[in-house]
Amino acid sequence: MSDLSDIRVFLAVAKQRSFTAAARQLSMTAPSVTRAVSALEADLGVQLLLRTTRQVSLTSAGAVYAARIEPLIHQFDEAREDLREQHGDVAGLIRLNAPLSLGQHILPDIVTGFRAEHPGTRISLSLTDRLIDIVTEDFDLAVRVSEPPRDKSTIWRRICPVRRVLVASPGYLARFGTPQTPDDLDRHGCLAYDGEAVAETWELSSEGRTRKVRAGQSLAANNGEFVARLAENGEGIALLPLFIVEDALARGALVQILNGWEAPQLWLTLYYPPYERLPLRVAKFSDFFESYVTETRPL
Repeated sequence: MSDLSDIRVFLAVAKQRSFTAAARQLSMTAPSVTRAVSALEADLGVQLLLRTTRQVSLTSAGAVYAARIEPLIHQFDEAREDLREQHGDVAGLIRLNAPLSLGQHILPDIVTGFRAEHPGTRISLSLTDRLIDIVTEDFDLAVRVSEPPRDKSTIWRRICPVRRVLVASPGYLARFGTPQTPDDLDRHGCLAYDGEAVAETWELSSEGRTRKVRAGQSLAANNGEFVARLAENGEGIALLPLFIVEDALARGALVQILNGWEAPQLWLTLYYPPYERLPLRVAKFSDFFESYVTETRPL
């Protein structure tokens, strides 16, 4: 009878289309992965994968087997975790996605603290500033810094507002002058922080007045840390979450401008696939995350 671990290894190779990538994902050596798949094929008496020097692909038998066995493995894992949860045991894998800058700032301490309380949990973390499809990309929850959500097909949990500020380097302001109103920004280099690394429109408001400014005509990036460094280097003015630039503001590498003019508020939010019931490990992690952000490390 096939070993369950061999089946998991096969499914990882089938998904990654690579023995090496599957080995990295599973924290195994490539030869161990090869032996596991070979043992499964020998047990089943069929070839599941076609191996070439350039890629790995499924045979027709392998494709059928993967399609039938993967849901069963998921059901097995869910049944095991449900049983653990009934006894109050927080364990199992949490597949987490978060923005790169936010993840680097706060998630190491959150993950370490959570696993200290629940050592039976495992964390698989993907950091990207791209807005993922949490259902098709197979995550248990995702962290977002964005405008209030409009997606009705997922579950959202607001954590706290995230303030954004306009910043520039002292050197840039010495060369080009300090803007006094948003209208002055049209004469400055405004750096765009956009998920697709394209130009964006800033909407700034103060005392009932609203002004729109086009940013990113010359420079745009999809990572906030990178945009902050561009601003420190004197490339222009940036509109960024305060948590990204607070250190640079404290040491004088950046200064805040146009105080009193605010961009629309962003929210730090957790969102989930459309669960019928939130798994205990995900619910506990969410509570720990919210407690940390609101009490230990406010943004």
